[in-house]
Amino acid sequence: MNLSKSKYCLGVTCKKKLWLETNKPEVKEEENGQVLLNGTLVGEYARNLLGKSVTIPFNKDLNEMINDTKKYLQEDNIVICEASFNYNHNFCSVDLLKKEKDSYIIYEVKSSTSIHDIYLDDITYQYYILKNLGYNVIKTCLVLLNPFYVRHGEIDVKKLFKIKDVTDTVLEKVKEIDKNIQDINLYMENKEEPKSELSKNCKDCPYFAYCTKDLDSNNVFKVRYMQMRKMLDLYNKGVTSFPDLLKEPINPKFKQQIEFTLYDKEPYINEYKLKEFLKTLHYPLYFLDFETYQVAIPNYDGVKPYMQIPFQYSLHYIESEDGELKHKEFLGEVGVDPRYSLAKRLVMDIPVDSCVMAYNMRFEKMVIRELASLYPDLSDKLLIIHDNIVDLMVPFKNREYYTKEMEGSYSIKAVLPALFPDDPSLNYHNLEDVHNGSEASSSFVELEKLSQEEQDKIRNSLLKYCSLDTYAMVKIWEKLKEVTKEKVKIRN
Repeated sequence: MNLSKSKYCLGVTCKKKLWLETNKPEVKEEENGQVLLNGTLVGEYARNLLGKSVTIPFNKDLNEMINDTKKYLQEDNIVICEASFNYNHNFCSVDLLKKEKDSYIIYEVKSSTSIHDIYLDDITYQYYILKNLGYNVIKTCLVLLNPFYVRHGEIDVKKLFKIKDVTDTVLEKVKEIDKNIQDINLYMENKEEPKSELSKNCKDCPYFAYCTKDLDSNNVFKVRYMQMRKMLDLYNKGVTSFPDLLKEPINPKFKQQIEFTLYDKEPYINEYKLKEFLKTLHYPLYFLDFETYQVAIPNYDGVKPYMQIPFQYSLHYIESEDGELKHKEFLGEVGVDPRYSLAKRLVMDIPVDSCVMAYNMRFEKMVIRELASLYPDLSDKLLIIHDNIVDLMVPFKNREYYTKEMEGSYSIKAVLPALFPDDPSLNYHNLEDVHNGSEASSSFVELEKLSQEEQDKIRNSLLKYCSLDTYAMVKIWEKLKEVTKEKVKIRN
């Protein structure tokens, strides 16, 4: 087949995935679009890294791109973006190709802060093509984001990126290319769908559900929090179903999930432990949830690549035992750094003597610590909030309250429907536009591109989503009180 560098990398990672991409793309699950947007933006900034450059425009007719490249390569010293080449049905576009007289340096740009094996396969494939075409490639480099770069003013591309010389590794790996290409082409000759071969690379694959569709609905890959390596060991031994798994020496929590599912067990409630947890709480009681986004290219001063930027929070709160449930919220403005406004509002909205509840508090605490380090004038009050946070996730993570409907998970998205299966107001699927944190992040980032009417609609959806997160915590807390008959104390 005609291989591109992306297809080659797919084939090296998983030939079955390449086969499905080519023959059955419709069975693919949706992927995170923000990853692609980050990659595109990083590539645009990298074009200025080596000084003045020219770009080969994309053309469906690849020969046009190849011919355009040849024209520019007639110059002695030049940097070409998307320089395109074909050798024996193997095509590649080089992110940055630097020509100095008769010598060439390949630069492959990645929107990551660290090297992954697949990046080395990618750049080796490009080296292979250019060398076989007779080009004197003297160096191959990966261009990565510098995780320590902090934006101040205009983006400094020299500091934003770090260049890693991987020539020695490429010279070793290029010996594998011919065999890899041969194996990929042989595999792709299959007219019928080949049998799935599962590996560690399957974990986040958008075809994973399809490739495991013939297993029992309750199979080893449905055991929550089991390491992929362990799952594959059991799978390769033929131990895939829940009944088979019970015959194996496995973690008690995994066994609990399996037994509750198979035997339809009643909920497990450790009343003593739940009461001990509830005794750590006091009024006024605040339920806090942040939404954040990450971008590869820092968009404001004081931001690093992929830094978590909080743009929204929701607060449900109860001031006394007989007090009514109230709500406050914050959502950043479009195109404006939201962090200081958010931090300022937060310390106004949460009194210093409050007990603050979060679900998976490590995240909320991380956000607050970063805000405190950024804004000394708010630091003391922020850190008081930080120190008063209690984690509502703990009883569920410790399996002090467990039902079969949780399916081994202690995520709020699993706990909430398990405890309240028939309440449509607590169903995230009933929300419009924004149903999870990933959608919230990407929706906020994309707001600037929308009309005012569309912005208003998405902002309303963001507010409803984040509000449900904290309202869900309130309902879960009430359920804990209900099953234990425990009252929350009032701080004197």
